[in-house]
Amino acid sequence: MLPGESTLEVEVTNVSKHGFWLLLGTEELFLPFSEFPWFKDAPIAKLVNVKRLHEHHLYWPDLDVDLAVESVRHPEKFPLVARAST
Repeated sequence: MLPGESTLEVEVTNVSKHGFWLLLGTEELFLPFSEFPWFKDAPIAKLVNVKRLHEHHLYWPDLDVDLAVESVRHPEKFPLVARAST
């Protein structure tokens, strides 16, 4: 690991036609494509390339998507302000 790289664990553990599961340390969360449309048509290689930059911040560099961990835990508190490109 290079200096400055994140040591916080994050992993995509499963993908279905409805969404995907994200493992944050020991917590597993489901991200439905209906609530997180940016990921729906993403290739698996880009979807699994996720970084946990710090405890409260997730980043998918290949997709240029940033999410607060809280928005994954409680998407109902964070209505979509952007739509996926069609």
